[in-house]
Amino acid sequence: MFQNIKWLFFDVGSTIMDEQLAYEHRMREIAGRANVSYEKVYEMAVAYYKENKKGDLEAAKKLGVELPKWYQEGEVPYADAVQCLGILYQKYQIGIIANQPPGTKERLAKKGILKYIDLVIASAEEGVAKPDGRIFEIALERSRCKPEQAVMIGDRIDNDIVPAKLMGMRTIWIKQGFGQYGNIRQEMEKPDFIVSNLSELCNIL
Repeated sequence: MFQNIKWLFFDVGSTIMDEQLAYEHRMREIAGRANVSYEKVYEMAVAYYKENKKGDLEAAKKLGVELPKWYQEGEVPYADAVQCLGILYQKYQIGIIANQPPGTKERLAKKGILKYIDLVIASAEEGVAKPDGRIFEIALERSRCKPEQAVMIGDRIDNDIVPAKLMGMRTIWIKQGFGQYGNIRQEMEKPDFIVSNLSELCNIL
């Protein structure tokens, strides 16, 4: 399946970067603003993620509070991220397609990851965000890669798998973070492969 693949495109959050602490920080803020328990917010968020929606955003809306600012300090690379990217970098060119605030390259550099990345396409710099297909078109155009020679790897069915499949890319769903609660309900949501972590990803690529 991956014989003719030239580029691997990764999402950032809950794909390369572990966001557990950042999400906990945000949900505790939502709970405080809404005067409810953290456990209630967490349960609401998981229920929305099971519907393939962005759970923290939907929970904040439901509770009638503004979504708190993202706690970037709570992001850390997954334990196997650097090793995995180092292995894959020897075989493929590697890109990022992610909904991220300004300064994505700088943050990846600080985490020791940018040296394995050939191209960074981030929503803040491009003015378009996933699941809009235009951000995938930009990545393919700049990488000069045909869709059928690219794989999109991400944690979200709605943001990563579906739009990449529509572009004609191969897809791998990595079940990490809250995205792991997503559910495949129709053919367009089916990835080519499902993995549980980056180490497992390295074994199939």
